Amino acid sequence: MSAQPVSPHPVDEKLPALKMATTGLQHVAAMYAGVVAPPLIVGAAIGLSATELTFLTGACLFTAGLATFLQTLGIWKIGARLPFVNGVTFAGVAPMTAIVASTEDKSDALPIIFGAVIVAGLLGFLAAPFFSKAVRFFPPVVTGTVITLIGISLLPVAFGWAQGPNPAADDYGSATNLGLAAGTLLIVLLLRRFTRGFVKQIAVLLGLVVGTLIAIPFGVTDFGPVADADVIGFPTPFHFGAPQFQLAAIISMCVVMVVSMTESTADMLALGEIVERPADEKTIAAGLRADTLGSAISPLFNGFMCSAFAQNIGLVAMTRIRSRYVVAVGGGFLVLMGLCPMAASLIAVVPRPVLGGAGVVLFGSVAASGIQTLVKAGLEKDNNVLIVAVSLAVGIVPITAPEFYHAFPETVRIVLDSGISTGCVAAVVLNLVFNHLGKGREADEVTAPMEPVTTTP
Repeated sequence: MSAQPVSPHPVDEKLPALKMATTGLQHVAAMYAGVVAPPLIVGAAIGLSATELTFLTGACLFTAGLATFLQTLGIWKIGARLPFVNGVTFAGVAPMTAIVASTEDKSDALPIIFGAVIVAGLLGFLAAPFFSKAVRFFPPVVTGTVITLIGISLLPVAFGWAQGPNPAADDYGSATNLGLAAGTLLIVLLLRRFTRGFVKQIAVLLGLVVGTLIAIPFGVTDFGPVADADVIGFPTPFHFGAPQFQLAAIISMCVVMVVSMTESTADMLALGEIVERPADEKTIAAGLRADTLGSAISPLFNGFMCSAFAQNIGLVAMTRIRSRYVVAVGGGFLVLMGLCPMAASLIAVVPRPVLGGAGVVLFGSVAASGIQTLVKAGLEKDNNVLIVAVSLAVGIVPITAPEFYHAFPETVRIVLDSGISTGCVAAVVLNLVFNHLGKGREADEVTAPMEPVTTTP
């Protein structure tokens, strides 16, 4: 009898073309707002014209696509080869705006930022194999806590989207905006409950489309970006000038890189659990190389530092579509948007409240996955309960009290204002203290079952 062909792991599965395209586009829709927000904020701080702002946004979409290719498809020892979306990290917004504020000639701001990102990316690439060794400090009690924090930390983003695009606007938080968010959420839930197969798997994308159509009569949908966008545009290398290297800016972005690598490690562990291909030390090292190399290359095309996007983990958890090739197709859409501003503007048409309604499902799914991991973490042990309790509390501080660390220096706040980073560090340290050092380790040895004694003949 001939051997039966071994079916590929779902992560390595290649789906039909239509399914790949629609689910890949769904990933882009889930992360689009997160990619375009940093260049819009930094560009506005510099005072870029509308044309230059559009160029910068397109460049960030283009480089996010390249970084996603590195992460999903991989080359050599680069890329986790998991369904991982990469894009501009929001952790860099505060230090980048600080660099802009400290630069007298604003035309030098972007070259200084780009130079700092290149150096931070290259140093991060060299540090990746050493950083990945921290995986042994992430047992289920730590990974479950961090995954839960990722979901909880993202939920305020969805709530902000649900209220509207501009906090200063009169309609921010209006009944219309909240109603559109709730309607989109309801549509996604109904599709997930009463449909099957392919339609069920693209429920979020369908919810965004239907929500956008419903928003048209309310005047919330703006088609202006489509009419004004160019059909073709390429992010010319060093469009804003050759990179400049200033020590203070480099140090600032290196701190952001450490934060980004910490969050990416947690994200890879979370995604590995969800797709049932646990991320080991080798996978994490390869994933961090993709993050950091993508960041180093990004400024060449006028983009910013890249990192893994946690919101897309929620989409994988909800749809159960685990193919990395689906996300690679999403990376292709990002590259296309960077080369075709008109294509990018189509996603921009989706009103922010509609995105917020879908975001509740996506980000809540991440938190639910964390809770599932915690169930396996041995919470019958008092030490583990304490680790989870304190780590969640520490991680939630920046969410519930955003100004809690206002008296600390700006460089320190880059770390402290990230609930994922602080919660992750707290969980790792507490796990070491309670489960590995001193009495905690001794207690484990006392309560652990004795190994059978073997003798050699």
